[in-house]
Amino acid sequence: METLTLEDADPDERTSAGPLYVPVRLGSAGGHQLRFLRDEFGTRTAVGFTSPDRLTAVLGRDQRWIRLAEPALRALSAPLGVDRVTVDPLLTPPAQHTRHGQTPAPCARRDPALNR
Repeated sequence: METLTLEDADPDERTSAGPLYVPVRLGSAGGHQLRFLRDEFGTRTAVGFTSPDRLTAVLGRDQRWIRLAEPALRALSAPLGVDRVTVDPLLTPPAQHTRHGQTPAPCARRDPALNR
């Protein structure tokens, strides 16, 4: 019988990240709605974290979350036009609240090691 090593893995083969802590917000009907973020290129992405501590470090203590398997997160995101899932992001751009004629603020680094 042949054994496989990590070096034998196909880098293009998508593997499940397992159960994730997914940020949500309360919707108008009182239910939970997925919270999408933007990656460094401005593309909307669903996000999941492998622990509540990682989620809190990036999004803060007040961020609501639910547990979802990675395939379920993809299935819920796809009909909304979001086909990308990011696991354990370290950088998140700030919310861009601009007024007419103002330039959005540059991305902020939210690294837990810097918040000491």
